[in-house]
Amino acid sequence: MAPRTLLTAGITGVGMSIPEKRLTNADLEKIVETNDEWIVERTGIRERRIAEEGVGASFHGAKAAEAAMEHAGAKPEEIDLIVVPTVTPDMVFPATAGLIQEMIGATNAWGFDLEAACSGFLFGLQTARAQIEAGHAKKVLVIGTEIMSSILDWTDRNSCILFGDGAGAVVVEAVDPSRGGIIDAINRIDGSGAKFLHQKAGGSLMKASRESVENNLHTVFQAGRDVYKYAVKGMAGVTKEIVDRNGFTGPDVDLFVPHQANIRIIEAAQRRVGLEDSQVAITIDRFGNTTAASIPMALCVANSEGRLKEGDLVVLCAFGAGFTWGSTVLRWTAP
Repeated sequence: MAPRTLLTAGITGVGMSIPEKRLTNADLEKIVETNDEWIVERTGIRERRIAEEGVGASFHGAKAAEAAMEHAGAKPEEIDLIVVPTVTPDMVFPATAGLIQEMIGATNAWGFDLEAACSGFLFGLQTARAQIEAGHAKKVLVIGTEIMSSILDWTDRNSCILFGDGAGAVVVEAVDPSRGGIIDAINRIDGSGAKFLHQKAGGSLMKASRESVENNLHTVFQAGRDVYKYAVKGMAGVTKEIVDRNGFTGPDVDLFVPHQANIRIIEAAQRRVGLEDSQVAITIDRFGNTTAASIPMALCVANSEGRLKEGDLVVLCAFGAGFTWGSTVLRWTAP
């Protein structure tokens, strides 16, 4: 038997979808005790998108997937696998991946949801890479989609100012190694961080009840200072680690695409690797923290702005609840 040819996985298409409604910092001033200057200085956020009532994660996820497939020149029936990183699925079950599969007509695909909070897209990307490089799939959709507004306590000024809604998707398939593709990935998890960032109710540990709803236990809880401390260390450290172990330095990086959680966390990771502002993708000012959707959305924006070309060295990194964190380095292969 002839040895199997090793495959290289790469991103061949990107797409995104966002709600029309903008919620600015000025709008938030009317809801909670805060102000634009305070929010911008501490987070870098100026506005975020908010979905209409009754719109689930599948809606924008499907639209982002369709845009990514169009960009990649892929047909729905060619998709083998759909991976949907999200913490705001349409419902606990069935999987949002299945709802999207039906909406886009991916009749030959299987799929599942993946829950790793803000690191979900990187975990999903590594899953897609493994399937492609093992020869088990030819075309994979990774769709980060979130309706974070559905799980926010709009009386908590420390958390409701941070998040927004939207979806970003990529098509992953085998590419000619001479073009580029995914080079390396590091992904990590530490459950001791659960107490600092979580949604307490709604799972098997605490089912929904009148008391749980009245006490806002189905919304995001975040110990901001603790999360900030761990996120700075985690994102900066893992980014430096992956750059170093692949023999690169700051000037080698064409674009750094971090999870868009907080501008100060992004700047800390940027400094650790030695990057100029021109090397960093920033979208947090217009979309806020869209959790698992933030990195693919930022990739899509960067591509539309002409900041990505074939062969560019791209570094991705994220940090999220769990705690989860990770980084991926790749050569850009999308058209």
